[in-house]
Amino acid sequence: MAFPTLTPTSTQSAIVLPVTGTHDDVLSSLPFGMYTDSSFISGAVDQVAYTYRKLGGDILDLEIKAENVYANYEEAVLEYSYLVNLHQAKNTLGSTLGNPTGSFDEDGQITSGQAGVELKYPKFNFGYAMKVGQQFSHEAGFGGTTPIYSASFDKEANKQDYDLQAIVSSSAEAGGVPYASIDRTKRIVIRDVFYTTPQSMWRFYGYYGGLNVVGNLNSYGQFADDSTWQVIPVWQNKLQAMQFEDHLYTRTSHYSYEIIDNKLRIYPIPSTYGPEKFWFRFSIRESSWTDEYNDGQDGVNNMNTLPFENLPYININSIGKQWIRRFCLALSKGTLGQVRSKFGNNVPIPGDTVTLNGADLLAQAKDEQEKLRTELKEQLDAMTYDKLIETDSGIVDNVNNIQKHVPAGIFVG
Repeated sequence: MAFPTLTPTSTQSAIVLPVTGTHDDVLSSLPFGMYTDSSFISGAVDQVAYTYRKLGGDILDLEIKAENVYANYEEAVLEYSYLVNLHQAKNTLGSTLGNPTGSFDEDGQITSGQAGVELKYPKFNFGYAMKVGQQFSHEAGFGGTTPIYSASFDKEANKQDYDLQAIVSSSAEAGGVPYASIDRTKRIVIRDVFYTTPQSMWRFYGYYGGLNVVGNLNSYGQFADDSTWQVIPVWQNKLQAMQFEDHLYTRTSHYSYEIIDNKLRIYPIPSTYGPEKFWFRFSIRESSWTDEYNDGQDGVNNMNTLPFENLPYININSIGKQWIRRFCLALSKGTLGQVRSKFGNNVPIPGDTVTLNGADLLAQAKDEQEKLRTELKEQLDAMTYDKLIETDSGIVDNVNNIQKHVPAGIFVG
């Protein structure tokens, strides 16, 4: 029995990549439609010709459409934008914490808030360090934004224990105090406890001022009638003040105390003598998620809330565009590999089999994409702001070393 003569309708694949693209087909082929400007369209059209030549389209059939290349070109631009924005987030997050954020649509484009931030060079303002420093200064008692209040209670003879939380709550409820509006359910933080003495007992820890001299309360310090005033440097006055403060805390107070669960216990047990009132300073720990001082509590807090859009195509320079072309080529190679792998590597035809290179193309595409990502990340990491400072510092050091060996000019009259 004779085999019939096969006459295929075409010697080409049904779908073959054309030599070049057309401007009119680009926008309708983009999955996201992120870029519509003419420069992007021209770049996508040129990419078809680049892909055709690089993959051997003038010798072999390339079973992908121009539309596949357009979609890959958009993905390559978005990937480049992602990596560059990630790099810029590392540079700027510390200085933009607390700044206003924005709202974004499904494509990541900003719909409300400040646009174009991804293209700006931010002012370095120590935002995070300042926020931490505020709380440190508050804890140290000489700054910050958290109010510190004071309250008092009457000493009772033979009573050793006092509930400071209850004292604050009752006085706040009664009103007439600066902390009357506080949330009385919040726990107070005790800063210190102290009492005052009559004015006549005040003295300054000086050279000749002591316990047995007459105090002159109308002028600075106290002194005896025949005092001799030494002329001393300022640092020595400061040392005196430090000694005086240490003296107050370690020697002159008649009482000590302990606080457990905001309940004060005074040692020794108070008697009818001594101070009539005890005072204490306290604050109320604020929630980390509220802010009464409007300094950006609801603003940028991490990479996700930075108001970064996708990079405008027109602002990507020649370095970036070449990376995009190479990455798009790798993506298109992967698309072609997927097509050729549909029926496996060996496709039967009458009287023979055809071996396709789909698996090889997929492996090459994956490897090239990873290499391109790594290359760009390493380049960007080498150019973070802190790395640039290190480079500038090295230049200055090198210049100084050179200058050491340059002879100084000699004036000849």
